[in-house]
Amino acid sequence: SQPCWSEYLTTRIEQNIVVSCTCPISECRAQPTTAFICSIVSSEEIIAKYEKALLRGYVECCSNLTWCTNPQGCDQILLQDGLGYGAACSKCSWISCFNCNFPEAHYPASCSHMSHMTCAKCNHGFCWRCLKPWRPTHKDYYNCSAMVSKAAWQEKRFQDYNERCTFHHHAREFAMSLRNSISSISEMPKIKTLTFVLDACKVLEQARKVLAYSCVYSYYNQDTESMDIVEQQTESLELHTNAL
Repeated sequence: SQPCWSEYLTTRIEQNIVVSCTCPISECRAQPTTAFICSIVSSEEIIAKYEKALLRGYVECCSNLTWCTNPQGCDQILLQDGLGYGAACSKCSWISCFNCNFPEAHYPASCSHMSHMTCAKCNHGFCWRCLKPWRPTHKDYYNCSAMVSKAAWQEKRFQDYNERCTFHHHAREFAMSLRNSISSISEMPKIKTLTFVLDACKVLEQARKVLAYSCVYSYYNQDTESMDIVEQQTESLELHTNAL
């Protein structure tokens, strides 16, 4: 009967399993169509949840589509068109990484850098996504029985880079707060245009972001031959950023 179908479908929609639900008769594997569901369920709120579930399922099934990862919340769907580190969201301007689960683009740090964690106490390396040891399949592996002196040196080195990274993230938040304050002031009457200041704040935000992830990059690539040049460029960028 219609009331039974309505209750059945409503329950499935509220449990977020309507996309894969089938006829309640155990022998029947038929799935209710969208037209059928809309004709049975009368609640506009439930139908809206159903439509969101359909959209969510469609995005998850498409390898070239993803949701904007802005932690402040954004419902924009992004097209992964081979840009690697991603492009700015047209709705909120947040830049997502299309290659890993980290919530934002993290250039110059690679995706493996953002998933490789090291225990500060015993120097054991592991992947934060799967929690398995950082074996060759993950690019590298650190033995948990490392000498205490080496572990202590590694811990100190991690703390140094972590403090620098944290500082730049805080400085980036300050730049964002400053830009919001200036935006409010610029809307007041009799105030001359402050566009150039807003542009400077945007550049400051981007520079702090690059500097923060440069710390991650440098931490995992300290022994490579190119690190001298990277450190010089980073130092120069930090000098000009502080001046700005």
